[in-house]
Amino acid sequence: MTAPVTYSGYLDLQQVLSAQHPASEAHDEMLFIIVHQASELWLKLCLHELTAARERIAADDLRPAFKMLARVARAQQQLIQSWDVLSTMTPHDYSQIRPHLGGSSGFQSAQYRMMEFMLGGRDLKHIRLHRAAGDWAARLEAESERASLYDTAINLLAKRGFAISEEVTQRDPTAPYEHHESVEAAWAAIYRDPQSHWDLYELAEKLVDLEYHFQRWRFGHLKTVERIIGFKRGTGGTPGVPYLAGVLKQAFFPELLSVRTEI
Repeated sequence: MTAPVTYSGYLDLQQVLSAQHPASEAHDEMLFIIVHQASELWLKLCLHELTAARERIAADDLRPAFKMLARVARAQQQLIQSWDVLSTMTPHDYSQIRPHLGGSSGFQSAQYRMMEFMLGGRDLKHIRLHRAAGDWAARLEAESERASLYDTAINLLAKRGFAISEEVTQRDPTAPYEHHESVEAAWAAIYRDPQSHWDLYELAEKLVDLEYHFQRWRFGHLKTVERIIGFKRGTGGTPGVPYLAGVLKQAFFPELLSVRTEI
């Protein structure tokens, strides 16, 4: 006879709730671990939805993609709010935990890196950071050779008849994406006449939502690090706050920002 499905069993809570292993006696280490573990679960959901959304966009089936992208934006809000919880940790609290972290760092989050790669922010030198994390280096390398979410959206514009340059549609996906006038002109036409291109107009705004929330997450990260450790170097060897400030200047969908000045 099959055992009844229970709440705990279905969610595998025994494994989930026993996955916290503080390395110190510090009270706040449990907070530190849970915030980061929960963030990784939200990132897993984001990757699940972005993978499906990209497939739908490539198939010119946008309505299901809109729901998926909206869900990612809501999950990003949870990620942003996690900084509010973590920021209750004081410099003294963190100083009791930091010696036990070794060289571990959120900079090593393979799922965060995959989300960057899927959106189009691809810096291939970062792949080496994940060679010790199972098959993640291979997965990131494979992703770097695929059209990003933004590449897929731009290719759809070309399929719909917009004059997108072959420099864009035939570009090497492993190379950093660069602003192109033909792409801005296509988005400008859509924004000037949304009634004639309503689904593409909605797609543009869904992408802007992703960029907006991603940048809010980055800003929350910066301010939380600044609040807790000031301008010390990060545990992963990055310069800390100066590095995070530099990342804030990186855009995934440059034409969707620049077009706002043009229309």
